[in-house]
Amino acid sequence: MKIPDFKDLILFENSDYIVINKPPYLATLEDRTLFSSNILRLAKEYDPDAQVGHRLDKETSGALAIARNPEAYRHLAMQFEAREVDKIYHAVVWGLHDYDGIAVDRNLLTNAKGIVKVDRTGKSALTFFRTIASYRHHTLMECKPVTGRMHQIRVHLAYV
Repeated sequence: MKIPDFKDLILFENSDYIVINKPPYLATLEDRTLFSSNILRLAKEYDPDAQVGHRLDKETSGALAIARNPEAYRHLAMQFEAREVDKIYHAVVWGLHDYDGIAVDRNLLTNAKGIVKVDRTGKSALTFFRTIASYRHHTLMECKPVTGRMHQIRVHLAYV
């Protein structure tokens, strides 16, 4: 995968924050291969004080907020912790589905191999889904996770 120039990813920038359009298949943070590129590494090359305020899964693209100083990072982290950030994702799913504000409130558990599944002993997870459009064999869904568990949207969509 060709690593993009960080400057080309920037959607918004001021003295406290940088918001980028994270491309798919580029990790937000370091993963098991410490030598692979990731958003945090690219951000720190651009601004040494940069800290990622939240994560997007490696496969996910979308807006990602990066703090440029400790105070901005604390403010951003507190907003996510207090669930004051309205996160909206779009997903194309196989099949035709008519979900009008369906809520999936199922605990998620990550096993030792890193596989996430619905399990009553897991951590609480809540996601709202709404159909945006249906096509011949696919449905475009709006996904609003209230909690921020790893692979939450994917696992909850598979559940319904």
